[in-house]
Amino acid sequence: MVQTPPSQFSEEQYKVENANAEVQALIESPTPDTEIDLEFLYTRDIEFRQETIYFLVVDRFYDGDAENSEGYNPELYDPNGKDWGKYWGGDLQGVIDKLDYLKDMGVTALWLTPLFEQVEELFVGNAAMHGYWTKDFKRLNPRYIGNGEDPSLNNTQETRNTTFDRLIAELHKRKMKLILDIVCNHSSPDTSGSKGELYDDGVKIADFNDDVNHWYHHYGEVQNWEDDWQVQNCELAGLATFNENNTEYRNYIKSAIKQWLDRGVDALRVDTVKHMPIWFWQEFTGDMYNHKPDVFIFGEWIYNYPSDDRSVEFANNSGMTLLDFGLCVAIRGALAQGAEGGFHLIQEIFDQDDRYNGATELITFVDNHDMPRFQSLNPDPAMLKVAIALIMTSRGIPCIYYGTEQYLHDDTNGGNDPYNRPMMENWDTDTEVYRYLRLLSGIRRLNPAVSMGSQWQKYLTPDVYCYVRRYRSSVCFVALNRGGEVTLPEVQTDLPDGEHTCAVTRNKFEVKDGKIYNLQLEERGVIVLSHVGERVKAQTIIRVQLNGVHTQPGETIVVVGDCPELGNWDISKAYPLEYINSNTWFAEIPFDESAGKLISYKYAMWREGRSPLRENTLNRRWVVAKEGTVKWRDTWASGRES
Repeated sequence: MVQTPPSQFSEEQYKVENANAEVQALIESPTPDTEIDLEFLYTRDIEFRQETIYFLVVDRFYDGDAENSEGYNPELYDPNGKDWGKYWGGDLQGVIDKLDYLKDMGVTALWLTPLFEQVEELFVGNAAMHGYWTKDFKRLNPRYIGNGEDPSLNNTQETRNTTFDRLIAELHKRKMKLILDIVCNHSSPDTSGSKGELYDDGVKIADFNDDVNHWYHHYGEVQNWEDDWQVQNCELAGLATFNENNTEYRNYIKSAIKQWLDRGVDALRVDTVKHMPIWFWQEFTGDMYNHKPDVFIFGEWIYNYPSDDRSVEFANNSGMTLLDFGLCVAIRGALAQGAEGGFHLIQEIFDQDDRYNGATELITFVDNHDMPRFQSLNPDPAMLKVAIALIMTSRGIPCIYYGTEQYLHDDTNGGNDPYNRPMMENWDTDTEVYRYLRLLSGIRRLNPAVSMGSQWQKYLTPDVYCYVRRYRSSVCFVALNRGGEVTLPEVQTDLPDGEHTCAVTRNKFEVKDGKIYNLQLEERGVIVLSHVGERVKAQTIIRVQLNGVHTQPGETIVVVGDCPELGNWDISKAYPLEYINSNTWFAEIPFDESAGKLISYKYAMWREGRSPLRENTLNRRWVVAKEGTVKWRDTWASGRES
């Protein structure tokens, strides 16, 4: 029987609600002849916390194919690399040519500036070499692919043997991932009287100056940056701003990005997310996860900060994580600009991690294409080394801006855009930062304490910062020094007693009673001591994360359920989670006997000297995948005494 949708629902909303109800019915009461589609009912986890991201501006990295450099409009190309607003020739073949250089440095995920076809005109003397003035989201920029792959001659999505596809294949051959940079907020500015002309694989579908189907907002530029409505509806620097209320636009942008996911893209970096309402992103990310459950998504909310309620709400409820500008600014202040507070500024950011539901998945960095490079603020390579060691061993997923390992920077105009985007020149594999990245990236992959664990401050002054990363029996102790040589009388490491070797200096340190006594730190020194405990192994591993529960010392969160892995409802045999911060508990739970089966579970709290506290909610239900790694992301329901 077909019901009439309630008047307050749109037809689209009604269809979604109806589909969800049907799926829930399937989960709750599968009939014997019903084959449950596990690929639909569980979410595979693409575990980006173990990745090391490298972000490069394609046009400024390496020219691997000189024949494509001029593009449709040769006037936009400067073969001498002097005009900072024009193309200089970098392309996807150049990226392919340097993949081994990147892999050997420890890079596991490659974030490229947008690859879509751009407007071929100048705007205020600048070409779209950065990739953020898209003309056609379903076509590749011809300057980045081979001349014979011209999208005007071939249907972009039917031609699967382009340089782009070879890049994907070469990345995956090396077990590396591709992050596609996308822009959903805007298309192009006014270039020679044309603005916001948008194409669907070569077919014109929208025009800002003739917007009969209302694809764009027409409210002018933002005048008041404190006005949320203006920030979300008005133009950013004269760029034609999409009207997210238009379903035709939403269908176009989602279909375009899905086609690139189908080509093998592993993750999405989303530009200017604060300039569109959160409901749009919830719909967008939901569609992406339904299309490719293991896609990882992170966004750019410019200068977000943990005390900024709106950006925190976005990180927790949009379906994507964020680039961690708060930590970036603190690192630049403490290590590049010599702020008096020093490492206290950085710890103040970590102290607010409980505001995020997924602080361990924030993307950390020390500079990017929109700000002066770290070394334009402080040219001391030793201080850069300290900053890199910090983001490589702290919570979050580190992202390195291209050329950092070669000390690449141009200080013209203070190193501001566009001078923060020089051409990559050196490929030295013996620089100290290159070596640090290689070694510390390896530790991130091998030691789960670094990528997934909790972080504990052990010693803190403006100049010296010691902390421990901890998960199960794995531990990583880090000591950083921004000042002169110093000796610490003693510092707690949480490491097992015995001799430990620094991963980067190879110096040896003796741990006694969990402490190092008379710890000598060199000027601008870095010490990283890694101890890897037993890893979780099983046919299926479920990575469980619980938010929204507040515990006291002596209390432990556990998962109890109707399967042997979760104690068969015996709470004394429930599986304990690890404390990450006051908002997050986490664990990897091994499933063998119950792999591929439907289970029920809920969370509870072990309390010393008191009876357990169980969630006051119906049991959660899930089909455990037959194999692989899966994630649960849950929020604690109010508790009830046993």
